[in-house]
Amino acid sequence: MSAFDRLHPALQHHVVNSLGWRELRPLQENSINPILDGRHALLLAPTAGGKTEAAIFPALSRMLSENWSGLSIVYVCPLKALLNNLHSRLQKYCQWAGRTCALWHGDISQGTKAKVLKEPADILLTTPESLEVMLISNRVDKRVFFGNLRLVVIDELHAFAGDDRGWHLLSVLERLTRLAGREIQRIGLSATIGNPMELLNWLAGHCEGQRELVVVPAASVIRQEVQIDFVGSLENAATVISRLHVGEKRLVFCDSRSRVEQLASNLRNLGVSTFVSHSSLSVEERQSAEMAFAESSNCVIVATSTLELGIDVGDLDRVIQIDSTQSVASFLQRLGRTGRRPGTLRNCLFLATDQESLIQAIAIVEQWREGYVEPIRPPVMPLHLLAHQIMALALQEKGIGTRAWQAWLLRLPAFAEIPEHDRDAVLKHMLDQAYLQEDGGILGLGVKGEEDFGYRNFMELFSVFTSTPEFSVYWGRQHLGSVHESTFLTRSEGPIRLSLAGRAWRVEQLDWSERAVFVSPEHERGVSRWLGLGRPLSFDLCRKIRTILTEGVNYQYLARRATDALSEAREEFCWLRPDSVCVRTPTGEDRTEIWTYAGGIVNSSLSNALNRATGKTASVDNFRLRLSGVFSADMIQQWFVEMRVLGPMPPGPADLAAILERLKFRQCLPKELAERMLSMRLMPGPQGAAALESPIVFVHCNDEGGR
Repeated sequence: MSAFDRLHPALQHHVVNSLGWRELRPLQENSINPILDGRHALLLAPTAGGKTEAAIFPALSRMLSENWSGLSIVYVCPLKALLNNLHSRLQKYCQWAGRTCALWHGDISQGTKAKVLKEPADILLTTPESLEVMLISNRVDKRVFFGNLRLVVIDELHAFAGDDRGWHLLSVLERLTRLAGREIQRIGLSATIGNPMELLNWLAGHCEGQRELVVVPAASVIRQEVQIDFVGSLENAATVISRLHVGEKRLVFCDSRSRVEQLASNLRNLGVSTFVSHSSLSVEERQSAEMAFAESSNCVIVATSTLELGIDVGDLDRVIQIDSTQSVASFLQRLGRTGRRPGTLRNCLFLATDQESLIQAIAIVEQWREGYVEPIRPPVMPLHLLAHQIMALALQEKGIGTRAWQAWLLRLPAFAEIPEHDRDAVLKHMLDQAYLQEDGGILGLGVKGEEDFGYRNFMELFSVFTSTPEFSVYWGRQHLGSVHESTFLTRSEGPIRLSLAGRAWRVEQLDWSERAVFVSPEHERGVSRWLGLGRPLSFDLCRKIRTILTEGVNYQYLARRATDALSEAREEFCWLRPDSVCVRTPTGEDRTEIWTYAGGIVNSSLSNALNRATGKTASVDNFRLRLSGVFSADMIQQWFVEMRVLGPMPPGPADLAAILERLKFRQCLPKELAERMLSMRLMPGPQGAAALESPIVFVHCNDEGGR
């Protein structure tokens, strides 16, 4: 008997007759048995690999065969837009089975939510934050609403696991498990990652039951075409895009909102039908752009990573990446947006606007060609999330015993592994500072907790990240999106002009009290600002960049301009040596550079060790440490001896304080514990020691090279 034969007959019928499928994809076929058998599973496949159906078909089959009733399945996504996109498809599958599917997130009306509470759907599509809202809301009878829950599907699991949002998700799942009174089967869907079994074990935690990793067979991956060109500027990139692939639908990725707006403006000035998507546009603006793009041809949509995940914008002909992605995993997500039609290739064209981005793009492609994908490492010791969850649980239960909260939260290994004396210190601090109060052995939210987190029905407790100080932008009654307040803090004389949704706007009124700005259309180009925390490059990627620069390999996927630019870069870095830390003093300059190619996190820890050992202060980037002054080879060798004794070091107190300001719920932790947590998170691990142990080469040449 095949796995397909195990599906409920109603689903078999509709797969064959309603979808017209002659067979399931390999991932879909291989997922049936583990899900039907109740195993926790991670389904791993490239974008558009059929992961949603691989999870939902056997889940619906279990629902029918085992006669599940009420809300039985929760389907979690990282983005509301992705939920909206999936809803109609899942609704259709539910109708085949005579079941229902509902949406629940921040954009859904209160009237619709009231109907869902009155008549729960069989499948609920939501986000971790919306689940938190339901759990602490007085309007939701949690034990009734979630009492029949059997299975949870987490889509784009890799998007959660790498930061604290993943710990929040798992905390919420533990609370749902206790409310349901049974172990909930966990199914994760993910694009390709470097450590899939670790990710599955992270998802399943201490849950009982077997676990299975389901991976799409390599033979089923379609052909792919990747090219890299060097264009030298964003303006030139717009010109190339306007002339290439005319008549086709192109998705262009930029890794900042400002560059998205700038490129979109340039393309429109060149007469290209252009749409825009990024996180600071209003929901209406994004949906309007994405719908228009999906229904058009011979057009371009310029986006940040908002369109990296599986949101459907129709059949794409081309993906174009401005400069480089930060990781192979991100590149694979974007590459996977193409090649969905029979007879088409997955493709990606990199357009590098500077030398550094060109080399990084080559390094990403080479890592991909070698089969490398970055592992995902959840952040360690989430003490601030423990504090957050105790407050949320106190609200959920309208008071929780001083020890009873442990039965809810310490099932999560990340919390259980925190030493008991540290957990007690957090609880004592929250009581001392009035974030919690105790009455007769029952914990509730204290005065300070109400003051800091009670605004707008405890809205600050729904999310684990601090929101940025942004202004909402309106054209009449139409909400266009938001821009950072710094857009208005530094300005020249004359009107303020913004760029938003790929169009220029003139500021007519600025309301600081309501954090709102009212605009009208403008012909002259505007500028908008958003502040983002740029992620440092990884150790492995930086080492690959060094290899690109020091080896004389020719790459067939480079355009002629890219080949020429690579040759110039190699000449500029003629002094660089493979497998060594290079120390050099640029000609005529009073500074010393230590080129490690170890990545931003490792270099920061090396700089901290250098400061601790010698008192010297160095500025760092992903590739080097820079010090004022010229130092002898003997002195630098001695520095490295002392640094090796110390090993990589965390940031000092002043730097930790600055980083701590960006951590939500930091005030709920004793300062010493918060700093220790951050120190552990910022340590580079064995890669830092590897950088210190590399041979040191002192190079001298009369070039003007360097970054």
